[in-house]
Amino acid sequence: MTVPGPDLSGTVPDAAPDNLVDRLAPASWRPFLRLARIDRPIGWWLLLLPCWWSAALAGIAADAPPRLDHLVLFLIGAVAMRGAGCVYNDIIDRDLDRQVARTRNRPIASGAVSVKAGVVFLALLCLAGLAVLLSLNAYAILLGFASLAPVAIYPFMKRITSWPQAVLGLAFAWGALMGWAAVFGALAPAPILLYAGAIFWTIAYDTIYAVQDLEDDAIAGIRSTTRMFGARTRQAVGLFFGLALACIAAAIGLAGGGLPSFIGLSLFALHLARQVRSIDLSDPKGALRLFKSNRDAGLILFVGLAVDALLGI
Repeated sequence: MTVPGPDLSGTVPDAAPDNLVDRLAPASWRPFLRLARIDRPIGWWLLLLPCWWSAALAGIAADAPPRLDHLVLFLIGAVAMRGAGCVYNDIIDRDLDRQVARTRNRPIASGAVSVKAGVVFLALLCLAGLAVLLSLNAYAILLGFASLAPVAIYPFMKRITSWPQAVLGLAFAWGALMGWAAVFGALAPAPILLYAGAIFWTIAYDTIYAVQDLEDDAIAGIRSTTRMFGARTRQAVGLFFGLALACIAAAIGLAGGGLPSFIGLSLFALHLARQVRSIDLSDPKGALRLFKSNRDAGLILFVGLAVDALLGI
């Protein structure tokens, strides 16, 4: 089978056709903005949400509202570090990306951005993330640096294990620790359970995401939980969502959460249940829609936690 060459327009199939990068950015900026996935904001949302959950959970425990400065810093950091992670991933995966229809137009795989330019851009994004991290307390700074370990190994996992989604979970869920650490300068069982819940959530939604690449991944030898579970993918996603809900419920209980938090969690659970019912391995576009809907699910949970923190003052 011959894989078609890259689309020289630089567009990618999982970016909205009316995204801000393609509509407003200068042509010379577009390859770099696409490389950092600015045209696909779902990634930084999914990195950000565990940070915001944790900040709100810390507010519940401290009888204080979530700190607005922390919420803003986490937003900036999520955009920068999600972009840095994507650049790093694309540099490592450039040869594999050329073999998969969904990824062959990525800027480094297509040649729109050189590896050398990608490395320079990666350094700039990391500096932006570092500036955010240095705005926090010493404990949170050290904890933030520790997050680089799962980020560094993630691109290699799809070559050696069917569980790359679990390693992605370790990285993307890290914010569930950071929000609490930024407030208390330490960790406790509540944020650790929240972290575990966010890991299970990530495994589940990224298993849905990988439905898009089932055929191409098999050809390229890329491994995933979706390929491993096959016809049992729906049951597996349901299991991981269930584990996520159990861990998050326990975290809320330990932090002293009340009715608003559990209402938010219940609505979050209903959203996840709808996703499980809708999974169809023969519908890649539907899988992308379900994956993206996790932003709304995560925001529902955050609102419940934040309202709880505000009412508990």
